[in-house]
Amino acid sequence: MSAPQSKTEIPSFDVVYEQYFEFVWSMTRRFGVPRALIDDVVQEVFMVVHGKLQTLRQPESLRSWLYGIVRRTAFHQRRQFGDLTVQEGDLPGPSEERTAQSPADIAEQNARVLRLWTLLSQLDPTKREVFIMAELEEFTCPEIAEALNIPLNTAYSRLRTAREDFDAALAREAARNRGRA
Repeated sequence: MSAPQSKTEIPSFDVVYEQYFEFVWSMTRRFGVPRALIDDVVQEVFMVVHGKLQTLRQPESLRSWLYGIVRRTAFHQRRQFGDLTVQEGDLPGPSEERTAQSPADIAEQNARVLRLWTLLSQLDPTKREVFIMAELEEFTCPEIAEALNIPLNTAYSRLRTAREDFDAALAREAARNRGRA
């Protein structure tokens, strides 16, 4: 008797590369890989994907599977090269393309991104990761649980407490800013 086949076919490597390149690139940035190393890390991720794509057991979970590969590759890069200091220019933003923006618009956008990452840095790393996956990458809790290999209730709990902690950090910042005014 053969193993049951998944209803979803495994896409070709070319399809995965085309559909998920931007996702892999942005997640690599979100893991704090410096700009100078992003292309190398993304290439390494896709080398792993190329070698292991046919072993994917649940093609419908491709995005979660890719996230896990990016996560491990980025952490390996940090172990190999050390935890390099992230410069403001290395912070991931909503978009790399800044066409038709004035310098003032770019400065304001950079300030908002820096503020976001400052607030996120106040979260416990496990909560921050779940918060980023849910709020910035729009993963569902079942996808988060699968990608991080944690129980579903743990994913829900971490997300709930991460949102609470983020709101508290935002409130503290607002109170500090009112105190300066």
